[in-house]
Amino acid sequence: MTNQEPRVVFTPSGKRGTVPAGTSVLDAARQLGVDLDSVCGGRGICSKCQIAPSFGEFPKHGLTAAENALSEWNSVEARYHEKRGLAAGRRLGCQAKIMGDMVIDVPPESQVHRQVVRKAATARDITMNPATRLHYIVVEEPDMHDPSGDFERVSAALERDWGIAGVRIAPRLLPILQGVLRRGGWNVTLAVHDDGRGGGPRVIGVWPGLRDDPPLGLAIDLGSTTIAAHLCSLTDGGVLASSGVMNPQIRFGEDLMSRVSYAMMNPGGADEMTAAVRSALDGLATAISEEAGTEPTDILETVVVCNPVMHHLLLGIDPVELGQAPFALATSSSLTLEARDIGLNSTGVAGQVYILPCVAGHVGADAAAVALSEAPDQADSLTLVIDVGTNAEILLGDKRRVLACSSPTGPAFEGAQISSGQRAAPGAIERVRIDPVTKAPRFRIIGVDLWSDDEGFAEAALATGITGICGSGIIEAVAEMRIAGIMDATGLIGSAEQTGTPRVVPEGRTHAYVLHDASADGGPLITVTQNDVRAIQLAKSALYAGARLLMDRIGTETVDRVILAGAFGAHISPLHAMVLGMIPDAPLDRVTSAGNAAGTGARIALCNIDARRGIEETVTRIHKVETAVEPKFQEHFVAANAIPHATAPYPELRAASALPDVSFGASGGEARRRRRRAVETG
Repeated sequence: MTNQEPRVVFTPSGKRGTVPAGTSVLDAARQLGVDLDSVCGGRGICSKCQIAPSFGEFPKHGLTAAENALSEWNSVEARYHEKRGLAAGRRLGCQAKIMGDMVIDVPPESQVHRQVVRKAATARDITMNPATRLHYIVVEEPDMHDPSGDFERVSAALERDWGIAGVRIAPRLLPILQGVLRRGGWNVTLAVHDDGRGGGPRVIGVWPGLRDDPPLGLAIDLGSTTIAAHLCSLTDGGVLASSGVMNPQIRFGEDLMSRVSYAMMNPGGADEMTAAVRSALDGLATAISEEAGTEPTDILETVVVCNPVMHHLLLGIDPVELGQAPFALATSSSLTLEARDIGLNSTGVAGQVYILPCVAGHVGADAAAVALSEAPDQADSLTLVIDVGTNAEILLGDKRRVLACSSPTGPAFEGAQISSGQRAAPGAIERVRIDPVTKAPRFRIIGVDLWSDDEGFAEAALATGITGICGSGIIEAVAEMRIAGIMDATGLIGSAEQTGTPRVVPEGRTHAYVLHDASADGGPLITVTQNDVRAIQLAKSALYAGARLLMDRIGTETVDRVILAGAFGAHISPLHAMVLGMIPDAPLDRVTSAGNAAGTGARIALCNIDARRGIEETVTRIHKVETAVEPKFQEHFVAANAIPHATAPYPELRAASALPDVSFGASGGEARRRRRRAVETG
């Protein structure tokens, strides 16, 4: 690597490469296939190519971005900023030139194909008992004979009309209370928050006259890669709108430990990440309100669930202790605070925030939310719940006891670190099927309901193009390659001669399978390479090993039910998950999807204070298993590298799908015999 060829990493796509020094960010994005918008031809007029550079040490990427790694502001950027304004830390990609190693984030508004945060609200009947309710009162007017203050008369009216005694008022509301009372002719509607935790009722909103609109709450699933939010009525629990964004912290590190490392190695790094995620949450609150036709100031209460690193960074706590044993949390208890304490400045003046309790150092409030949603502690059958993501949370148990762990699967399941990978966006391949005889693929892309071999697909795909492959697509592609005999049980892709298809092409010393080739027309060549397969193997092995570790603790070889939660749970078939060996063997009809279980748990906690108390008690009974210090984790991890597994027999899978007994290594026959003996002897 020379100084004339700086390395550049684009987030959230994860695409990276080298470019000659002096290349504009926009040109570098085009060379590397990064989705960066521009409509003015790079003249600095449209502002569509705004980017956010990051500086400091990035151990995950193996580079340090110096402050002078981008060219200084030029006259075009200065003129644009003067006339229209650039947000702090933003640059115009067409003007900024790469002079040294860089990490560059492409914000959602600068992407041609907006990423799809596939964490929609799951239908669920929720018993309503919210902490925040509206109360209409008629307040006695002041007179010379009654010297009590306006708030004291409000308190008296609340007790008289609603039986609510001892109410307090948020200090932020006192400056506006008198004006609202007089505008309403002494008839006002109050939002009173009382979560039953001993603090007593508290006025957090006040409006003149009768307010008919229901109070609103926001349920947020703050993931390490995506942030999903559901705007809900606190009257009936209905979801008014769901929206999401990519977590902007991705530019500091694709996984949690990379972000902890960034905080350790860059003074002020934790503060940078805190500011980034708080800004994203505030912007998301505004966007989701706009989508629902409401105002963000109508949001009176917010519930947040997140993993421990996100938890600490959201609260402004340095996560360094979570990067080393014993992985101590600053606090594991649930928290209630004001929205503005976590940067939700656009929401209700005195809006409240509730953060679910964490289970332990690497098992956070998101796992608690999954436990609240799926209730394995109330199940008669042994239930395995896996919330699949960059950092997977795993629960195993029944009425007798529940165990939990987290497993660092990494970003491959999100489409990162994959040669043709991308985040979920229109145009990304999301479903794959391969004919076991002809080895020909068919696929579906996000935004088009047709399969690639259906009549009309080519026309339907013109709007987005076929741009790459996202997480669910690469998972299905690898599983289908195993089913079709293009790849053996070790994960090795065979040659064209061995597999009988010219779709397998040489790639250095290994091979790649061609999913889609539009290179003749200037389009992309989308392949699954040997390195892609290895990345999926590593991710799925970590997932399986975590589940297997919990099964060891329970003392079982099988589970009765498997629930796949998270975005992948809703987009991966049980068969493909089983073929890959992502999950332990189980009857396929007992493998189900829970959708965004963490988000559902957040909604339940938002709408019911009894559920909050219940999960606070439940987490004290969940036993945490720390994978980082368990000797058998590595043993399970290595065995799980095979597809589906080196030794586990997988009888339910064999009954559903006979995987071809192929081997493409030099000693393939002996390897097959060893595997057969291992299965026969258990």
